[in-house]
Amino acid sequence: MTYRASVLTLYPDMFPGPLGVSLAGRALEEAIWSLKATNIRDFAADKHRSVDDTPAGGGAGMVLRPDVLAAALDSVADGRPMLALTPRGAPLTQHRVRELAGGEGVVLLCGRFEGFDERIFDARPLEPVSVGDYVLSGGELGAMVILDACVRLLPGVMGAASSGEEESFETGLLEYPHYTRPVEWEGRTIPEVLRSGDHAKIAAWRHERAVEDTRLRRPDLIERHGGASQAPPSGARRRDTKADLK
Repeated sequence: MTYRASVLTLYPDMFPGPLGVSLAGRALEEAIWSLKATNIRDFAADKHRSVDDTPAGGGAGMVLRPDVLAAALDSVADGRPMLALTPRGAPLTQHRVRELAGGEGVVLLCGRFEGFDERIFDARPLEPVSVGDYVLSGGELGAMVILDACVRLLPGVMGAASSGEEESFETGLLEYPHYTRPVEWEGRTIPEVLRSGDHAKIAAWRHERAVEDTRLRRPDLIERHGGASQAPPSGARRRDTKADLK
C-alpha cells in the first residue's frame, strides 16, 4: 500500500523540493509513497482569493482564516492524522515519526504569516507540531522535515532495515560516533576497539560513547529517558545480535 502524503500550503510549487531526490525521491518514483500539494487559496470564497485577515485585538501581521483552512482540510480528510506546522506546537519526536510512518499517510497544514486562527484546532482534529525552537517563514520546510523523517522509515526505502534502529533518538540517546578509512588521518587514528573484531567490546564501547556524548550535548535526553534506555522510546524493533547481548 502506498503511503499517502497531502500538503496544504500557499506555495505548492515548493514541493517535492528536496523530497524529490535521494532516498525519498527514489521511493516517490517507485510509488512507495505519494505526495499531493494543494493550494490553500483554492478554497477562498471571495474573488480576491483571500486566505487571511488582521488579528483580532490588533497587532502586526495577518492570521490565516479558519473558514478557508477548514475547507482545505475537509477536502483531504480521510482518517489520516492531520498535523499543523506551527512554532506553538508540541516538539516532533522520533516516537511520533514512527507512529506516523506506521500508518497510511499524513496530512500536513503549513502555516504562514502570524499563524492560524485558534478556532481551527477546536473545530478539526488537528495536531499542532513544531520541528524546533525557532521560527521559519512558513511551515513548508517543517512539512518536508516530517515527510523525510517518515518516508525513510517506510519498508523498502532504506537499504537495510537495521539502519534506522541504532540512530540518534531511537534508544533515547544520541548515536555513537562513526569512523571509516583511512585508519590514520592527520595524526588521528580510529579507536583500537573498533578494529579488534570483538563484537561485544565494540557494542560496549559504542554504548558508553553514546551515553557520554548525550550527557555532554543533550542532557535533556538523559533526564527524559533515564540515561541508557534499553527499550527504544521511538518504538523501533531491534534485532538482538551478539554485540547487543553484552
